[in-house]
This record gives sequence, C-alpha cells and structure tokens, in this order.
Amino acid sequence: MNRKLINVIVVSAVMGLSVSSVMAAGGGAVIKSDPTKHFDEKGKAPSKFTIELQNGLRKTLPFEDKRDFDEAQKGFIAAPDYKQIMAEAGNVAWDMGSYDWLLDEGKTFDTINPSLQRQAVLNMAYGLYEVLPGKIYQVRGYDLANISFIKGDTGWIVFDPLTAKETAAAALKFINEQLGERPVVAVVYSHSHADHFGGVRGVVNEEDVKSGKVKIIAPEGFMHHAIAENVMAGNAMTRRMFFQYGVLLPRSPYGHVDQSIGKNTAAGNLGLIEPNVTIKQDFTDMTIDGVKMVFQSTPGTEAPAEMNTWFPDMKAFWAAENITGTIHNIYTLRGALVRDALEWSKQINVSLYKFGQDAEVMFASHSWPRWGNERIQEIMRTQRDTYAHLNNQVLHLANQGVTVNQIHNVYKLPESLRQQWSAHSYHGSEEHNSRAVLNRYLGYWDANPATLMPLSPEDSAPLYVEMMGGSAKIITKGKQLFDQGKYFHATEILNKLVYAEPKNQQAKDLLADVFEQIGYQKESPSVRNSFLAAAYELRNGMPTGSSPKSSGPDMIRGMSTGLWLDFLGVRLDTEKSAGKHFIINLVTPDNGEKYLVELSHSALTNIQGVNSDKADLTLTIDRAELNDVMMGAKSFDEKIKAGKVKIDGDRKAIDELMASLVNFTMAFELLPGTIAK
Repeated sequence: MNRKLINVIVVSAVMGLSVSSVMAAGGGAVIKSDPTKHFDEKGKAPSKFTIELQNGLRKTLPFEDKRDFDEAQKGFIAAPDYKQIMAEAGNVAWDMGSYDWLLDEGKTFDTINPSLQRQAVLNMAYGLYEVLPGKIYQVRGYDLANISFIKGDTGWIVFDPLTAKETAAAALKFINEQLGERPVVAVVYSHSHADHFGGVRGVVNEEDVKSGKVKIIAPEGFMHHAIAENVMAGNAMTRRMFFQYGVLLPRSPYGHVDQSIGKNTAAGNLGLIEPNVTIKQDFTDMTIDGVKMVFQSTPGTEAPAEMNTWFPDMKAFWAAENITGTIHNIYTLRGALVRDALEWSKQINVSLYKFGQDAEVMFASHSWPRWGNERIQEIMRTQRDTYAHLNNQVLHLANQGVTVNQIHNVYKLPESLRQQWSAHSYHGSEEHNSRAVLNRYLGYWDANPATLMPLSPEDSAPLYVEMMGGSAKIITKGKQLFDQGKYFHATEILNKLVYAEPKNQQAKDLLADVFEQIGYQKESPSVRNSFLAAAYELRNGMPTGSSPKSSGPDMIRGMSTGLWLDFLGVRLDTEKSAGKHFIINLVTPDNGEKYLVELSHSALTNIQGVNSDKADLTLTIDRAELNDVMMGAKSFDEKIKAGKVKIDGDRKAIDELMASLVNFTMAFELLPGTIAK
C-alpha cells in the first residue's frame, strides 16, 4: 500500500484525533488511492503574479538573519547512513530522503513561498544533536516531533517519544550507538498529542512501567485528552485532514514541502502506555535519576493538557510545544476546538519571568534549540507578543464592527513582529487564526440576518449562476480574473459555478488552477496543502478504496467507557430509533464501573455510576472484553454467543441499539463533483 496512504490514520492521531473514533465506527473509509497515477510530480507553472509575489517577499523579509540556521546545526554529532525507517508492517514508516531536493544550496522555487521554503530547509536537520554538553541531546528528523534525551546518573530520561514505535526505537538505538548504551529510566509526555507519546513502546517496556521501574510522567488530564480530543467528530476530521496535511500530494516543489513543525508524520505503530506519575500542580519539583526538574502545567495552550519543564541545575528550559519555530494554530484546519491565544500568551509570560530570566538554553518538542539568555528572552517575548497581539487586536477590530467574514482581510501582524522569523504563522496563518479568535469570543455569525441561516451552497449557487448569465460567461470571466492574478475574485465566482454544476469539468479544472496558484503563494503549509489538495480532488476526484487499519488497541484501552457511549450517541440514526425507548444497565466488573444507558426521543444518553432497577436489560461484560466491541473487532452478539456477556432482561434493547447505529465512512465530498470517476 502507498506510504502516503498508510500515513493517513497516523497523521490524524498526531494532531489529537484518536484512531479509535474511526475504528469504533465500524471500518471502511474512502481513502485508498495512488497519487502518482493522477498527479504529475511536476505541477503547473507558477504564474507571473505568483513569481512577482515571491520575489517581493525575498526583498522584504529578513533573510539576512541566519541565526536560526546556525542554531539548527549547532551541536551536530552524527547522522545515520539511512534516510528511510521501515515499519513492522513492511511499509516505509519514515522517509527523510524524499525531501532531499530542498537541500540544493541556493536554489529557489517559485512554486513555494520563500518564507516557507526557508522553514522547510530548517526542518531538514537530521540526526543526533548535543543541546547541552554531556547532559541533553536530541534526535531530530525522525518524525514530526523531536525526541529528547536527558542523561541521568544511570540512564536516559526521554522527553516525547515521537509518533511511532519504529521511529522512536531507531532514535534510541542511534543515540546508544553514538554515546553508549544506557537504559531508559523515565519518559515524559509533554502533552496529549500523539506525536509526543505514540512511539513509547519503542523506548520502554510496559511491564517496567507497571512495576514502577520506569516512570512515565504526564500532565493532569493527559489520558482523557490523548483519547478524547475530537473523537466525537473523528471521521469528519480525518477526511478534512486530507486537505490540511496534503496526504496525496507528491513531495516536490509542486506539492508537499513541509509541515511547519517538522517534515511530516511517521507511519508506523502508534501506541500508548498509561502514565504512572501525574503532574497536578501549577509547579511541581521532582528529581529523577539525579536530574532535578520543575514541571510547569500549562493547560489550555497548544494542548488542553500540556507542561513545560525547567532544569535548574542546567539552566535549561523545555518549552514543550508552547514555544517553537512557528506561531501555532489557534484553529487547526482539520477541525478542533478553538484554542485560547490569550492564555497561551500568558503562560509564555509566566515561563519568561519564572525561568526565562536565568535560562541559558531552551529546547522544545519541535524546531531547534536556542542558546544564550538574550536570545531565549527574545524568542519568548516574540511569541508571547504575537499571541497577545493576535488576541487583542482581533478583539479591538471586532469591537469596531469588523466581522468574522472580514477579519482575515483586515488583521495584520505589526511590522516589528513580521521582521521576526519566530512570529511567522507557518503552522497557523494570520488569516485563519484571526478568524479563530473572533469565533472564540463571538461565534460564527457576523450579525447579518442574511447569513444566520443561509441556503446551502448547492441550493444558492444555481441562482448565482443564472443571474450571472450562465456557465460560459462565468468561465470567461474566471479566465480573465486568473490572467489578471485576481485569484480570490476568480474563486468567488468559479466556486459558485462548481456547486451549481458539479459535473462541469472545465469549471473544476479552472478552479483547480486558481487554487494551485493560491497554494503556491501561501506561507503556511496547512493552507498551502489545503489549496493544492483541493485542486487535486477537483481534477482527479476523491481517493477511493478502504482505509488502512492502524495500530489501535492502546488507544481503545485508554478510551473511557463513557466516551465510547457518548460516541454511540453520535452514531445513532434518529430515523431508525424514532419512537423507541429503553434503559440498559452496563456493568464492567473487572474495573468496577457501571453505566445507565437510555434511549429516549431519539437521543442516546448515559450516566456513570448509576444502574436502574427499572432497566429493560442489564449487560455484564468485563471491560477487557468490551474493548473488542469498541474496536469493531467483535460484535455484542458474538460476545454473547461466546458466553462473555451476562444478560438479565430482554436483549431486544441491545439489538435495537446496534441496528440503529451508522458506520461512518469518509466517502463524502469536501468539494462538489469530486466523487471518484
């Protein structure tokens, strides 16, 4: 199977989307395709307007500031003689070599925003690096994130063991080859996104964690958020991730060039071992294997459960994913709850004044370290101020009447920050982050009643097309706008035509050409990928087939029974359940839990810790057996036949429930007329 496609589920987990949601939904999804069959590695040429924009950026951005490049290479020890890492399943888990074309010194690509090209080259750092002599090391370029190794008295303390077992194991093997064999005595999960815990089984043994021999340390709420974030809309988010991550795009100047916080995401076995140490206070002191650490809890920043770490004896600050080489997403385009830019700024400010006054080295789970107190404070202040400005200026404009449908065209970063590379929104973008802030405070409505309950685009588009004089006139005007470099104007009318006439391939091809030029121009990889991926689907249709199965048992075991029951409520077909009512007691003796599940008025609800003597049915099943049902590996009926479920009452209730559930697939369009040809 194509490597890019195996990557699909893993990427979704990295950004907080649990694979459990897709697996629990019962299986297949429209994913499988061969991108090389439809997509020429050499896309269409950049227009003269795109070239002019890129040349203008080369003249106005501070390319003379080379400090990031010096920092990215500082402390280099060695690179392995391989660029690919294989997964246990036989696919390529990681392929750094697929981006080697970026390293042609002095070469510029007019199909890539110059600022993005710069970031993409910086993210090519590959191998073992010394952060603090004899104390702190990183292996970079093995995954989307960095894996960091702190040298204790007897072994390694690992910070953020990547996405996949295979890449994490390769990193541990490489550092041991270079610096001498040492056991892993502790693992720190900085936060609840899978590229920071998914490879844990590549560095430690679960039995050693359970026995207490190895500590796994995580912030409060880690397990809940590692599993729960976005499960409820997981199927839709995974489909939308095709755009944000450009899954089907070639790795070339015309396609995928970077993912801003790293090159890409590893496609191996994603695992999860539950932490045995939880950080609950704002600041927690701890010494492990002779290494003194102070954990700073920062909930509500880049992740709902996240923490920084201060090493007082080393004057080293670990910034997790709160301070990296990019301004992050306040809203991530795959879809997620909007983050709090103001809280993010405040937590950086706390770090600045609590630890930043003394820090001599700052390193993080992405990007490259910073050295020297002056430089560290510069980066901290720059990112603090960027998040604060984003929050405050958007609200300043909103309080003067600028709406959610205008803010992205009005909000601008001040020039003083624009001249700081660490203020650039590669992972986010000023456009979608500004809309996110306004949406967080005021919601999606711009207060114009005409937009409160608008027609669906497929219903309104035919009216627009009719009033504009039909498709021929729109295409003619669209070509004129394209030729004038007015790409967003062209999008406005061509998008209407494509919705009105989804089989009009000429219209779709022209809209794809427009999207392509916009993608070439954008600094943010997520925005670039979204436009280029949309162009791909307009030209070639959606990918077809069935989704690859990912390593899911760890995620399922970590999912609470309540969350699974909540998700069953999302899967409920209200037409099939109309007029039905039942109460089910669910008891899982092996973990001592019980739930009351009720179907009423086509809504499925549950409450933990309650059973009813009026229940229609009581199901008693060990949670260990329920895991198979949650994964979709076995049905309740199969478990009942196998004698793994005790039934008291009328089993009609469970039969009706299971018959009323929908199995989600990703067989839905993000753009009209893109069902595979």
